Amino acid sequence: MSRTSRQVSGQRGEADAERWLKRHGLETVERNYRCRAGEIDLVMVHRDTADGDVLVFVEVRLRAPGALVDAVETVDRNKQQRLARAARHFLMSFPAWEAHACRFDVVAINDPDEKPNWIANAFEPSGG
Repeated sequence: MSRTSRQVSGQRGEADAERWLKRHGLETVERNYRCRAGEIDLVMVHRDTADGDVLVFVEVRLRAPGALVDAVETVDRNKQQRLARAARHFLMSFPAWEAHACRFDVVAINDPDEKPNWIANAFEPSGG
């Protein structure tokens, strides 16, 4: 099955975001974690923070230049809930990570020629 140009650009955006985050001290744990609850683009660990090692669930959002909606705005409440459910599944599947502090980051790419907008601790998961 051939990939669409949107899938190709999405994968490129995720790779760019991963490189950006690695340059800022995060380490990759898992890429494209999928379960029935949803998908997490990147699972990374941020070592030696004030809270110790923090497990980071990263949502990468890519928008074409000139899009009517900013990439950050596309991470709405429903998307946040799906990410939280997928993160809970990840933690149940990999219990070694359960004791770590966790956070949800968003990397928004509105123009591939500009630096990504990295929002650490972008939201707190709610019930759902």
